[in-house]
Amino acid sequence: MSENRGSEIIGAFIIGGLIGAALGMLFAPAAGSETREKLGEWFDENKTKAGEKLERLEGEIKKRKEQLLKSAEE
Repeated sequence: MSENRGSEIIGAFIIGGLIGAALGMLFAPAAGSETREKLGEWFDENKTKAGEKLERLEGEIKKRKEQLLKSAEE
């Protein structure tokens, strides 16, 4: 149960960081088209990185879940 809670917290930090970065760029003193272009580039660059981190996190969670189930059976 606590591992599930931990992954929720990590997910919340990731989402919060993405939202904060997007809002920061939107309120930056630049032209709207320039800001949208920068924001699009930033999302493209970080989309792959975020996906890879989430895959690693999911793998770690699955591994720990299996360990806990195995421990519970013993």
